[in-house]
Order: sequence, then structure tokens, then C-alpha cells
Amino acid sequence: MSTLTQKDVEHVFESLRKGLVPERGIDAFAVGIEKQRGELHRQLELARSGEGTVKFLRGGYGCGKTFMARLALLDAQARGFATSFVVASDNDLKFHRFDDVYRKVLTELGTASCSRGALSDVLDRWIGRVEESLVAAGEDDSDPAFDAKVQKRLDEDLAAMTGGQAPQDFVRVIQTIFELKQKGDVAEAGALISWLCGSGNVAASAKKAAGIKGDIESRDALDYLRGVLEIVKAAGYAGLIIVIDEAETILRMRSDSRHKSLNGIRQIADAAGSYPGMAWVFTGTPEFFDTRHGVAGLAPLHDRIRFLKQGRFASLRQAQLELVPFDADRLRSVALRLRELFPTSDRGRLDQKISTAFVERLVAEVTAGFKGDVGVVPRQFLREFVTQLDLVEEHADYEPMSEYGFQAKELSTEEQYVLSGARLVDLDDEADGLVPTEDVW
Repeated sequence: MSTLTQKDVEHVFESLRKGLVPERGIDAFAVGIEKQRGELHRQLELARSGEGTVKFLRGGYGCGKTFMARLALLDAQARGFATSFVVASDNDLKFHRFDDVYRKVLTELGTASCSRGALSDVLDRWIGRVEESLVAAGEDDSDPAFDAKVQKRLDEDLAAMTGGQAPQDFVRVIQTIFELKQKGDVAEAGALISWLCGSGNVAASAKKAAGIKGDIESRDALDYLRGVLEIVKAAGYAGLIIVIDEAETILRMRSDSRHKSLNGIRQIADAAGSYPGMAWVFTGTPEFFDTRHGVAGLAPLHDRIRFLKQGRFASLRQAQLELVPFDADRLRSVALRLRELFPTSDRGRLDQKISTAFVERLVAEVTAGFKGDVGVVPRQFLREFVTQLDLVEEHADYEPMSEYGFQAKELSTEEQYVLSGARLVDLDDEADGLVPTEDVW
């Protein structure tokens, strides 16, 4: 069924055992989301054609927002995009601090061949393509002047790609990185790449070599991101896809930080169209989008991305893409896919003990354990199911049909709230007003 490597298969099951969404291999058991996946593919094609886009994935707890976002990144990498997956945090990621956003995005920058921290690889690919183009044009790469010609072309291409808008420090750092690499000074070049990724812990000697002072500031960070985007495309990638997962954590911030972060997202959304080849994907709960403490409290953002539904029907192409809760059929289909994927020494025995009838029973018992709400059970269900696969594989006399009984345990905070019927975020509706519509930082 799958072309996954053994390493990928092991990663999938190790992640599921811990209640986590795997970072790769998830396309092997992605079922029931074909339409939503198709819409994200449409966004990728828009970015490939030179559009700058933003999409918001909307769904309650257990709807698979993180799964869908991870799948979108894998699909993007398979289509030649560079990607970045950032998990929003109420501690160290404030969206009005664009230097924070930039640093997170660059730290998580990945490609099909380099999962994280890929900027160095991207730069090498860009430089290599420039060198190849000069050789193809008749230049001699053994000529002592060849490096100078490469650097001149890099400068010209960078100015042309960014419309001359790249910060001067950005240009100087790129120039210096190339010079250091040609000299074989890998450590110093690496330090400047770290600086370019937003690190605030770069030695003064490396900064001095590039003629720069200080760190990348919030007011310049989006201009730096534009420069990185153009280098990504010049390196041969189709564009850049950035996921911001769990945007609802903004609701847990203090009101001033929450207001500013929502305004920051508004600025990102407003500017998205001016970054050709880049797509932003935010995930969030209905509470994040629909309450006055979230997007609905900031009229300029809410008016632009408001969710529209006609009865049971919602367009996939509107700004918010709705992810629907799991149902029993989808849980069953996922389980059967995972059974097929599971590495075993005796396929016939595994299929006989983890039978379709047992899968049906497991779906029923886990669902009953969560008061019939199938939408909140996927994490618990998958952990339970993988445990049963493991027990059958490890113990010849284990009989899941007679020995298994489900009990909800090790509940996450979100699962506890869902079972109790309480809101995930307890905010005092009278404590603060709507989000200010103007920038306040």
C-alpha cells in the first residue's frame, strides 16, 4: 500500500504511541479529507504561479488540524516547495514581534532533503545554480576571477529579485557568507547564517566581518523574509509554505499581548499578496476565529477572513477551510490502514487477532468512553490501537478480543475540558473590550 521506508514507518508508530502527529509518513493513512487536501493543493498551485496567499484551517479539538497542516507541508515538499512548521506559543511567539516570527520560521525552514535549519543548504544551492549558469555562458570556473564574477551575479540577482528592497545588512551578510565559504571558513560562515536566521547569540567577530551591528529587528524582519523567499526560489524551489499551528494559544495571552498579536496576524494577512510564491497557513479553533477575544474582536481581520456557511455547506475556497470532526467510519478506515502499515513478522496472525470485528469494537468502546463524541477521540483511539498491535506482535498468547477493555486515561488538558463541557479558555467577557483596530506597538 505504501512506499514508505522502514525508518518512516517506525517514526509513524513511535509518534502515535506518544499521542503525537508524525512529521512524515502520514499520507499513508490520510483518509476522509480528500476535498480539504485538494483545496490546499490549489493554494500550492497559486503560490507556484506567483501568487502570495494565506489560508486559515478551522476546526475543533480532535478534528485533525495539526495532521492536515503536517500533510500540507509534506505535499508541498513533494511539489518542490521549501516549508516551515511553527507551533504558536503564548510564551515566546508574539505575532506583533515580527523578529520572533521570522526567527521561528527560519529555524524550522525545511526541504525534502533537509528537514530543519535548511537555510545553509538553500544558499549553497543558489550559489551552485549561479556558478552553473556562468559556466554554461562560457566562463571558466578555474579562472582566479571566477569567484568575483559569481559574487557580482549574486548581488545583481538579489537586487533584481527583491526590487532593491532587501535591507543592506541582508545583502552584506550574503556577500560575506559567500566570501567565507570560498575561503573555507565554515565556522564563521555558519555564525552569519545563524544571524541571518534571527539568532541573537552570534559572536561580535562574525558580525564585524560582515560590517553589521546588533540583531534583526521587528521592523525589518518581514523585509528579511522577503529576501529569504527570493533566495529560496532562486535556489530552484517552487516557493515557501509557512504553517503557524495552534493559533488559539493567543487566547491565553494577557489582553495587551493578545491584542497586539491579533493585529500582527492582520498585518501578515494584509501583506501576504505582496510575497509572490509564499503561502501562510494558520490553524485555529472556532473559539479563536469566532469570539470577541479572538479574530471576531478585530474587525479588519474578521471582515477579511470571516467564515461563511449556508446550512450544512461551506465553500472550501473561502479564507477559512473547515475541518470536520472524525466519525466512526473514518476512525475505522484509519485503523485498517495502520494495521496494513504495521511492521510484523506474521501478517496473517496480526490480521486475524486485530480483526475488522475488533476494530469495530475498539471504535465503539473508545467513542463510548468519550460520551459518544467521536470528534475528540482520535488521539486516544490511535494510541490504544497501536498498543493493541504491539501486544499482539510481542505476545503470542495475547487475545485482544477477550483481554482488552478501554478506559480513558492520560487525558490532555483539552480532552479534559471537552469531556467536562467547559470552555478551553476562560476569559472574563467584561474584563477587556474589542481588539483595537489600529496598531498599538
